[in-house]
Amino acid sequence: MGDSYHALYRKAYPMVPLIPDDRERRLVMTASKGQHGSRLDPWTQSYAQRTAGMSASEIRALFAVASRPEVVSLAGGMPCLSALPMETVAAAVAQMLATQGTTALQYGSGQGDPTLREQILEVMALEGISAHADDIVVTTGSQQALDLVTRIFIDPGDVVLAEAPSYVGALGVFAAYQAQVAHVFSDDDGLVPQALQERIVALKAAGKRIKFLYSVPNFHNPAGTTLSLQRRPQIVEICQRHGILLLEDNPYGLLGFDREPYDAMRTLSEEGVVYLGSFSKTFAPGLRVGWALAPHAVREKLVLASESAILCPSAYSQMTVSTYLATCDWMAQIKVYRELYRERRDAMLESLGAMLPQASWTHPDGGFYVWLTLPEGLNAKAMLPRAVTERVAYVPGTAFFADGTGQRNVRLSYCYPDPDRIREGVRRFAGVVHAEQELLETFGPYDATATGSGPSTGVQFPSPDLS
Repeated sequence: MGDSYHALYRKAYPMVPLIPDDRERRLVMTASKGQHGSRLDPWTQSYAQRTAGMSASEIRALFAVASRPEVVSLAGGMPCLSALPMETVAAAVAQMLATQGTTALQYGSGQGDPTLREQILEVMALEGISAHADDIVVTTGSQQALDLVTRIFIDPGDVVLAEAPSYVGALGVFAAYQAQVAHVFSDDDGLVPQALQERIVALKAAGKRIKFLYSVPNFHNPAGTTLSLQRRPQIVEICQRHGILLLEDNPYGLLGFDREPYDAMRTLSEEGVVYLGSFSKTFAPGLRVGWALAPHAVREKLVLASESAILCPSAYSQMTVSTYLATCDWMAQIKVYRELYRERRDAMLESLGAMLPQASWTHPDGGFYVWLTLPEGLNAKAMLPRAVTERVAYVPGTAFFADGTGQRNVRLSYCYPDPDRIREGVRRFAGVVHAEQELLETFGPYDATATGSGPSTGVQFPSPDLS
């Protein structure tokens, strides 16, 4: 039955158009074999042990095809930059270069531009945070902040607690530093405090050393959920009681649809929380400007770690962001984004309700993502080649679990395509699901072991389209 299934599947859903050239074919072959060296690499035996599990994401090559204009991508978490007032921004940046160009193009402070750090205080004040600019470290995107925090806290074998599911970029960082990721159950109201408490107790009983809890409390990536106001102080109290740092990653916090921003969990504990922020979702991801707000002693180590990694963040990027904040109505622009993304979220939810009622999904009140659960028996990762053949792309749920689970889950992003494009993408996606259900009824459940789609053993490095 297995051979018949795969033979008929390939006949019905030909794979060849997915990999049109030798370069992409080699990428897929390498990813599927999990290679981390070859006889063509004379340095194979010299690499550090932590590189042994490094591999490109198994779906990266498929996304090279999915990025084509004829494919509707519901995969990427890319902001809609066409909504920015480009002429206004360009004029402001040109003026900045004309008057401060020698500073903008020179080396800068390892901790970040002092003016920008003061402006970041104004941004965080919208989420109730009162802090000092000296405790802010500007980073090359919040991804670098994630890396720096992990670098200064994690020894091989240490445990990082993370929501289930969790941001794929964070999982890659944790794996690169050889941390063990312990997922904690989450529901539509976010991380479950009782599940967190039980997980901590069990890990400590097993002799594990827990270093921090990683959480995306607002408009979660990938789940689209928001941690309830009732649970936030409970989560903070549990972490404090057990001596566990809380790493609060909040790139979407200002992009809520129905209310003013939630107070950050950092407002509940200045010493127990490291807060990560970013301008990638509210201004421009290409500038790669993020930050960490940390307790003083942690801040000192973050600065040292950052200086050893990059010497200093880009002065040009920082001064561009600073100029934008000083000369443009950035708060009005955030309101524009909120309305734009609300319209696109509505288009996705309405389309799913009309075209795929047999599935279930979250109902985000901000951010970029919907987390969908397929009908019983379907495998999102196995469906992906067929979906790209049908010119629609998504991210399978397995990317967001350290143990490779999440086979029935899909992350759908509504931030980049316009509403009509979203509706067309959902129509194509629903068609793929319906075709898979027909195969399931005929041949029975998909055998995940036949294609190696079980837990990943390597560090996954997603393309930007996965972020």
